[in-house]
Amino acid sequence: MNRLSACIISLLLLFSNEVVSQNINDLKEINSQIWSNFSKSFETLDYELFESLHSKDLIRVNGGDYTSIRNKEAYLKGYKSRWSNPVLSQSISFRFLERICKDDMASERGVYKFTINPKTENQKIYYGKFHVILRKENNLWKILIDYDSSENESISQTEALYQNAFALDSFKID
Repeated sequence: MNRLSACIISLLLLFSNEVVSQNINDLKEINSQIWSNFSKSFETLDYELFESLHSKDLIRVNGGDYTSIRNKEAYLKGYKSRWSNPVLSQSISFRFLERICKDDMASERGVYKFTINPKTENQKIYYGKFHVILRKENNLWKILIDYDSSENESISQTEALYQNAFALDSFKID
């Protein structure tokens, strides 16, 4: 009986490590395919790259002060126009409150830091909370639902909230 129990426990441990490993691999893929490219598209004003991160079925929701709900075409139209100005300087970074990933679906909540004119005397920083639902389409992660809010300005200028969330490469599995 002890030998059978040891085998069962070994199999359970092996299986649970495989599940965690798979989730971490998916999160690394999401980091590479979504978050790295999202930040890069903001810094380089690359509309095509930004557009490619979103599912054709995208639902975009703004909460808080500027409530709206839009489809992909309506949402991305504003970026195409704004990013046509080559003198715009901006950056965006993300930290996470929760990352849940299973099969070809993921839910990620966190805090973003959006900076206009970074590292200049005209620098302006904005913070917001986000929640995205991702799904794999043709073996690539895409943003299916994108919600963000400044929580009615309650998190504006809140570097502490941003820093208290965990980093992109800290893989806290929920």
